[in-house]
Amino acid sequence: MIVVTSSSIEGRKIAKTLGMVKGSTIRARHIGRDIKAGLRGIVGGEISEYTKLMAEAREQAIHRMVEQAEEIGANAILDTRFVTSMVMSGASELLVYGTAVVLE
Repeated sequence: MIVVTSSSIEGRKIAKTLGMVKGSTIRARHIGRDIKAGLRGIVGGEISEYTKLMAEAREQAIHRMVEQAEEIGANAILDTRFVTSMVMSGASELLVYGTAVVLE
């Protein structure tokens, strides 16, 4: 499966547009990570615990989007975008969406 943020792929022609596909996940913070992050906030630097949490969320959301695209017969997803939103205190949704297509 080809997944890109552009609306076309050089050298490839879109044979059929199948529509929007999406994948999402909602992740909650973990008390252990919060303690480490709080300490990191005191000394400064990257909060690697949250970086890892968001990377895992992105991969899971992409996987779900790709599964949906495969179910409808796509071999590529164009115009891929990510959106995050807070669902409740301490929990965020990560949504990825794009246009499923069949490339020649």
